[in-house]
Amino acid sequence: MLLQKSGVRCSECGKEAVVFQRHTGRALCRECFINDVVSRVRNEVNRFSMFGAKDNVLVGVSGGKDSYVLIDVLFKIHDPGRMGFVLIEEGIPDYGRLEQAGWVKELAKDSGVDLYVISFKEYVGYSLKELVDLSRRRGLKVSPCTYCGITRRRIMNQLARELGFRRVLTAHTLDDEAQTALMNILRGDLLRLVQGHPAGPLLSPLFVRRVKPLRKVYEVEVATYAYLKGFVFQERECPYIQEMPSLRAQLRKYLYRLEMEAPGSLLRFLERVDELVHGLIPKYSSLPELPRCVRCGEPTAYGRKYCKLCELLMELGINKVPGLREEFTLKHTQ
Repeated sequence: MLLQKSGVRCSECGKEAVVFQRHTGRALCRECFINDVVSRVRNEVNRFSMFGAKDNVLVGVSGGKDSYVLIDVLFKIHDPGRMGFVLIEEGIPDYGRLEQAGWVKELAKDSGVDLYVISFKEYVGYSLKELVDLSRRRGLKVSPCTYCGITRRRIMNQLARELGFRRVLTAHTLDDEAQTALMNILRGDLLRLVQGHPAGPLLSPLFVRRVKPLRKVYEVEVATYAYLKGFVFQERECPYIQEMPSLRAQLRKYLYRLEMEAPGSLLRFLERVDELVHGLIPKYSSLPELPRCVRCGEPTAYGRKYCKLCELLMELGINKVPGLREEFTLKHTQ
């Protein structure tokens, strides 16, 4: 995507181009490329009313390039005084989240944004490594990504609810969203497809709406944006990423090949999904409130006694009910 010094001119302003945008066929200079990404994010936020000017939003940060770009763009389109950051420490060997996210702490301090830090160990009583080790010993065929994703989503939702944030923002990109949409379609899970949409129904008062402002920005564009802004890449790949590849991991490879052969495929696919979901929202909005887990009190699926997180923990023989410590909401750094 980055161009070598070749004298190619920006399609918008005529300056020397540094980026070739494959899905549009345009060459762009640094400024026009960054403005293009910011404009597309702003349009997506406005299109689906992801958050308003007066909304307090909790931003999930990991310390990697996606988080960096999300925060940089948000600072251009939203008041930092109405933001909070949450950093979740999973507890993965040789993958120190706090070490990787040192810049987040500095940025939060400099901009006056509250940073909340919580670990899996605090929330469920076990680190991700300990959960995975227990799973292996019991012969369970559960991907580490399953334990991680479900726990992270629960922590962010509960924290946002208890702190009074109106939205949870995550740095998922177009690549992530296309994978999720295709995965739900292949599973025949239209309810989850609709619920995951930025305008989808909230079927429980315990849910805080989670939105993804970068959902129409390619992963490669995010990496390019971070590079052009001078972000120092310290990101290490999670050691569990190749272990017991999930359906998502397999779809990721397929979609990457498809995009290489036909640039713009992922964007067109997600646009068609948005059109499909728009027609389904009225039907699913009339569904009754989701039941609550008899163990932890959080929402669960229709016809289920326990939520997925509690089911996973019970399979591992863990008796602790997941939850935030009462005093946690007072613990933050500036």
